[in-house]
Order: sequence, then structure tokens, then C-alpha cells
Amino acid sequence: MPRTGGTYSTSDLSRKSGDIIAEALRHPVTITQRNKPRLVLLNIDDYERLMRQSDARSVGTLETKPSELLNEFEAAVDAYAGTDETNR
Repeated sequence: MPRTGGTYSTSDLSRKSGDIIAEALRHPVTITQRNKPRLVLLNIDDYERLMRQSDARSVGTLETKPSELLNEFEAAVDAYAGTDETNR
């Protein structure tokens, strides 16, 4: 997806909506409210790409994961449990 574009306040959005929409067609635009990011405007192609990517993800349980992945996970947990708390 293209880089994140400009950042505008909700006040900017009401005053310069045409310019902001034109920019959002090129790359995502962040809308802030009280100096906090609240919304992202992005073109439909980017939105649909994000939705396809999220649909492609899968959920599994420990029982349904391949044994190689489960072994790797268990090794990582064991390694973490064996480290000194000050090193975390």
C-alpha cells in the first residue's frame, strides 16, 4: 500500500474536503481530532486490498497447527522462560 500521506484535523476536513479527498485518492490520509489520530481516508483499491488480506488470514488452535510450528513455539516459550527477568 502507498505511504501514509498528510495529516489533517477534523476542522481542515470541513474547510478543505475537496483537497483532502483528492489527496486520499493518491495515498492514505490521517484525520485527527483534538490532536489524536481518529480516522484514515484511503482509496477504494487500498481498502479492498486490506479486506482481501484480512480474509486470507486463518485462525487455528494448538491442536490444528503443524507439529513443526508447535515445536518451534514450545522452544520459544522454553527459551523465554529460561531467561533472566532482568534480560526481558
